Amino acid sequence: MNDDIRTEPPHLAGDRASLVAFLDYQRRTLAWKCSALSPEQLRARAVPPSGLSLLGLVRHAAEVERSWFRNVVNGEDVPAFWPRRADGEFAEFDVEGADVDEAFRIWEAACARSREIVDGIESLDAPISWREETFSLRYILTHMIEEYARHNGHADLLREILDGSTGE
Repeated sequence: MNDDIRTEPPHLAGDRASLVAFLDYQRRTLAWKCSALSPEQLRARAVPPSGLSLLGLVRHAAEVERSWFRNVVNGEDVPAFWPRRADGEFAEFDVEGADVDEAFRIWEAACARSREIVDGIESLDAPISWREETFSLRYILTHMIEEYARHNGHADLLREILDGSTGE
């Protein structure tokens, strides 16, 4: 993902173009927040006692992309990139010794696959059934924007603590 280019979402666009553009903007924001940092900085748990790190956020974003778009929307049964720990907690946040390049490759591939899946669905209102629930593509795109925006807020704080960088 080209982390130095964030394209402002269009001010005048239809629902689909707006939702897709806002989601891509949030994806690029996470990449931007992680840019020009060392692997050690990306792995740093900068806000004790939280175990949250920028690399953990990238790995979590890959898992969320995989689960919502491949498993829920596309009906695949793709296992987690980083399976849950024995205690049931998310393993993607365990980044000690994690391969930074691998994490970004997985996340970028997950985003690309998600875009392909979304492009293949004709309507934002198409019903998508998963387990006992039914969602629309509109709901899922909106949820993903919310997911990234919330975690990008975390990324803002982590980045500022790491090197003083601030910015939207």
